Amino acid sequence: MNQNRMILGLAVAVVLAFLLSSFVYKQFKQVSSVKPPVTQHIVVAAVPLPLGTRLTADNLRLIPWPASESVSGMFTRVEDCANRALITPVAANELILESKLASKESGAGLPATIPEGMRALSVSVNEVVGVAGFVIPGTMVDVLVTGRLSGAGQGSDNNITRTILENVRVLAAGQKIEPDREGKPQTVTVITLLVSPEEAAKLTMATTEGKIQLALRNVIDSKKVAPPAVMQAALFSGAPAAAPAPRRTAPSVTVAPPPPSPYVIEVITGNKRENKSFPNP
Repeated sequence: MNQNRMILGLAVAVVLAFLLSSFVYKQFKQVSSVKPPVTQHIVVAAVPLPLGTRLTADNLRLIPWPASESVSGMFTRVEDCANRALITPVAANELILESKLASKESGAGLPATIPEGMRALSVSVNEVVGVAGFVIPGTMVDVLVTGRLSGAGQGSDNNITRTILENVRVLAAGQKIEPDREGKPQTVTVITLLVSPEEAAKLTMATTEGKIQLALRNVIDSKKVAPPAVMQAALFSGAPAAAPAPRRTAPSVTVAPPPPSPYVIEVITGNKRENKSFPNP
């Protein structure tokens, strides 16, 4: 009886071992039949790189990347993007893309961050004009100017304040083109703004003939409101603060001179008299 049980148990153990080994064999076969993914190398930043950095072989490296998952504008060789400057900061191991680089002729530093068709213009500031040092690279500001109204008298009540530029990006504070990661204020004497050529001329005139003030705004608030200008006299008198509209003079009317009076001659014929008129040349 015991011998039959032993034979039965041995048979069951052999069957289980066979089934288990068959399962393991199939799993290994499936794993070995999976082909490894095809990869290629792409260029990433080896270390965190600030805005305006010129790329070199020392601050770049290659990492494997699935060949089927290409990214638009990526580089597969370091030499293809070396000696070009960044127009945006990148983190370590972040992909280097064509959209993040300035053109090869742009150089590095601040000039590389200026888009085509735009200008960088610096203005003198202090702690008040610079909003207590919180006007830092990457922030957006409005530019206000205070000066004397053209054609007005010499009284101080003819002063006017007008917003001449809205939603202007700050490129640099002093010589720094990277914002403080903690948002700490920076005490500087010069702020560099990104403006169009027309705005550059307007801003230069404002700093030369008037006094400017920067108004800090939220970077996500890009709406332009075109606020009305404010006259000093209206501000302190309680009248509407908007600047008066230019006076319109009535058009001059030329009045033609009256025609000359005609000649009148009395003609006597016998006992008859009559007056005859002749035109005056």
